[in-house]
Amino acid sequence: MRKIVAYDFDGTLTTKDTLIEFIRYACGTGAFVRGFLLYAPLLVLMKLGLFPNWKAKQKVFAHFFKGLTLDAFDSLCHNFVADNRHLLRPKGVMAIQQALDKGEEVLIVSASIDNWVQPFFPEVKVLGTQVEVKDGLLTGRFLTKNCYGQEKVNRILALYPNRSEYHLTAYGDSQGDKELLAFADESHYKPFQES
Repeated sequence: MRKIVAYDFDGTLTTKDTLIEFIRYACGTGAFVRGFLLYAPLLVLMKLGLFPNWKAKQKVFAHFFKGLTLDAFDSLCHNFVADNRHLLRPKGVMAIQQALDKGEEVLIVSASIDNWVQPFFPEVKVLGTQVEVKDGLLTGRFLTKNCYGQEKVNRILALYPNRSEYHLTAYGDSQGDKELLAFADESHYKPFQES
């Protein structure tokens, strides 16, 4: 039977939320603080479940990156990865390599943006949130649904629709991974965090 291993990214394979780290890296600490203060009321509503997660994330993303060329954004993403490999959990990196060595199909299923997740792991398939681009510029909107919660399961089913044909192992660490972990044949919650 085909073996597929799906990993959440932020918190599972990394020690921090990479959206926050990426904004700070790309825009500087001052702009980061000003932007988050501006959206603080919205983020509080999101945490209380009164405003959709994806909508808050898209508004914050648009504030910082709308109008940037795709080339400039991708360059920032690659530089971010080159300078921030320390964010990766060594046990998670080792687990991915072991899965690849065994010939298993490895996925990273993440609410983070594909453009900076993929360069961390160029050898695996990333199912993440994709940004919309028009005329070479970021619109500030997402092209896909935010890859969070049930959307993680939907993305896997879109890629592998015949559920009876594969064994799925999933790794996650948060509320956004609950559906993915329940969908898997074998699930691991916070597996790489140091005790």
